[in-house]
Amino acid sequence: MKFFNLIYFIFLSALVAFTVYLYFNIEDLEIKVKENIKSVILKNTSYFSDNVLSILPKNCIKENDLHRILQENASLRKELEEKMQMLVTPSFKYVYMLYKDNNGNYRYLLDGSKSDKGFFDSKFNVNTKEWDKVYTTKQTNIVFQDNLDGLWITLLQPYITNGEVQGIVAMDFATSILKDFSRVVAPLKSVFFYVFIAIIFLFSVITYQIILQLRTKKEAITDPLTQAYNRVYLRNFLEKINFNHYDLAMFDLDYFKKVNDNYGHKAGDMVLQSFATIVQNNIRNKDVFVRFGGEEFMLFIYKGKKYTHQSEAVVERIRKAVEESQLFYDGIMIKVTVSIGLVTDIHKYKNIQEAIKQADENLYEAKHKGRNLVVSCQSQKKQEQNNSLRIGEVKFALDEGCVFCHFQPIVDLKNNTIVKYEALVRLRDTEGRVVYPNAFLEVIERTNIYRDLTKNVLEIVFAMIARQKVNISMNLNLSDIIDNAIYTMLLKELQSHKDLSKYLTIELLEYEAVVDEILIKRLHDIKSYGVTIALDDFGTGYSNFSIFENFPIDIIKIDGSLIKEIDSSKTSLVVVQSIMSLADGLGMEVIAEFVHNEAVLMKLKELKIKFGQGFHLGKPQEKIG
Repeated sequence: MKFFNLIYFIFLSALVAFTVYLYFNIEDLEIKVKENIKSVILKNTSYFSDNVLSILPKNCIKENDLHRILQENASLRKELEEKMQMLVTPSFKYVYMLYKDNNGNYRYLLDGSKSDKGFFDSKFNVNTKEWDKVYTTKQTNIVFQDNLDGLWITLLQPYITNGEVQGIVAMDFATSILKDFSRVVAPLKSVFFYVFIAIIFLFSVITYQIILQLRTKKEAITDPLTQAYNRVYLRNFLEKINFNHYDLAMFDLDYFKKVNDNYGHKAGDMVLQSFATIVQNNIRNKDVFVRFGGEEFMLFIYKGKKYTHQSEAVVERIRKAVEESQLFYDGIMIKVTVSIGLVTDIHKYKNIQEAIKQADENLYEAKHKGRNLVVSCQSQKKQEQNNSLRIGEVKFALDEGCVFCHFQPIVDLKNNTIVKYEALVRLRDTEGRVVYPNAFLEVIERTNIYRDLTKNVLEIVFAMIARQKVNISMNLNLSDIIDNAIYTMLLKELQSHKDLSKYLTIELLEYEAVVDEILIKRLHDIKSYGVTIALDDFGTGYSNFSIFENFPIDIIKIDGSLIKEIDSSKTSLVVVQSIMSLADGLGMEVIAEFVHNEAVLMKLKELKIKFGQGFHLGKPQEKIG
């Protein structure tokens, strides 16, 4: 399509140029024809003028006495005028001879005209300036007069005897040739003019359409906020990319959520725009900058066919520029840093998805090590050799189907019956050992791996619900609900299991609570499928009580740090009683976590807490029943 537009544009441009060339060539042709016609007319006029002079009796006229001789000899005047009349034609309508009297007036000597004939010695008003020039220079003078009816040429030729001008022979030539030529050319000029206007109009319309198409195409592949490329462009780019020519970097703004929480989303948008500007000011035209989602960005760094490795310097320059930037919103300076994961030689990976995953791992390695860092493949490999991370094991578990769940019972304390289970994610590493979430969840947080893991756990939970028809709860962060990819995946699973959704409880981690309109709507949408919403780990850390007014909470799970000391700590007891009073007033159920001994259990029963969970009531098991 782009090639077709270029050909069309070149064709129209050539057509416009050709039309303009023809139009102005006709103008030049008309001017040249007029000049040629004038030249021919002058030659003929001069020829006729010479004939007139030849009939004048030079040999019999004394010095300076032409006027007197013609005055005294009427028959001679008549003879000469009859000869002059023989020269009169439709073109040469007027042939006459004038002289200048002592008062400077021009008067007739002879008139060979057949109409409007002048009489001897009668005064004739002429353009004195042009006639006087002949007397002064004693040379022929030609006067042109273009009018609406045609071209008029008046040739003024002096009659000289003994070095003195005795009179001036005048011949008026009139022709309609130029008028006729202009009449013939005019329609052709009009045709070219209107063709030119039509082509210009068409050219303008096509140009506008091409610009509009390019603008629309740009909008379709560009993120409107940051002007970086979007996922649509990324998808097309990855189909054409030559892996040999690029390195890959993943960016994530550090603590960006706090910017939105503390200053609002407009401040967050300003930070994203400023970051994108910093990146674009530090890259080249061949580098490809993409907004991957939220505050995550990708940069494909062009290294050319020479495979020069300058990517480390590029991303370090960007990191430093972000660190040194001073961003102001509403008079408040916001400091921003960025964590970067870099992958070089992406052609060595099995496919581009593997390279992206590696960059993602490197990125979150940078976050894990303290943020505001660049981590490349080399440093990642060194870290893996030290066995301090389990990102590779998480990937292996996902790819090889080694992710599974343990299910811990939640018990009705009054009759000691299991009412539901909580799903707790586990995985097996390359040596077959069970790995618990505290060893890998923080490392993979907000990566594509984390999203894949969440989907895997949800599938496991629904499969267990389908087999056992039992209530099961699973943990999600509030940030997971805000994450478009996870939220979309969650809705898709709920729609696929509408008949089972009523058995599902989602436990939200309370310490990340923030009131957000999008989050509120999404929680209500999830609840519309019959899902129960629980608030996990309530009572410690950041307890935002406004969430009860906005979020559709059904269950409060009291944090284990309060429950495990409820039998010995007055503070824990008072806080738990307050939470119970709050839940009772709001009509919500309460579950006590970390019931680890009989003393705690008895205290809970004494407080009439209905549900409990902990090792004393039941350990997590891979199977239910």
